[in-house]
Amino acid sequence: MSVTWSSAVRYSECDDQRVVFNAHYLVWADEASNAWWPSVGLRWDPDGVCGVQPLVKASNLEWSSSAVWGDTVDVVCDLAELGRTSLTLVFEVRVGDRLCCTVRSTYVATRDGVPVPWPDEVRAAVS
Repeated sequence: MSVTWSSAVRYSECDDQRVVFNAHYLVWADEASNAWWPSVGLRWDPDGVCGVQPLVKASNLEWSSSAVWGDTVDVVCDLAELGRTSLTLVFEVRVGDRLCCTVRSTYVATRDGVPVPWPDEVRAAVS
């Protein structure tokens, strides 16, 4: 199941050429991930999800074009892979039909900072 998070590109997110600074794509992916959890029926709170804290293990960004000041970005988030202790979400950052960036982030389920298997409730919700 995919979810879309949208935002106007703010002036503070841009460099001197009014092009979005690269780190903001990760912020937008994080915002979209916060919308994805409830879209699959899981409650996200300060303690995590179902008793585990998902932590980012790795992120990869691949740019196709630039978002600029004045654009509205739509960030489509979907599950790419579910492992024993990790899951990977893919985020497509778009302006209209134009793909700007694809972000792949892998999250590891942790408890007290130690990787643990995803709880059955999470597996059932995302499968």
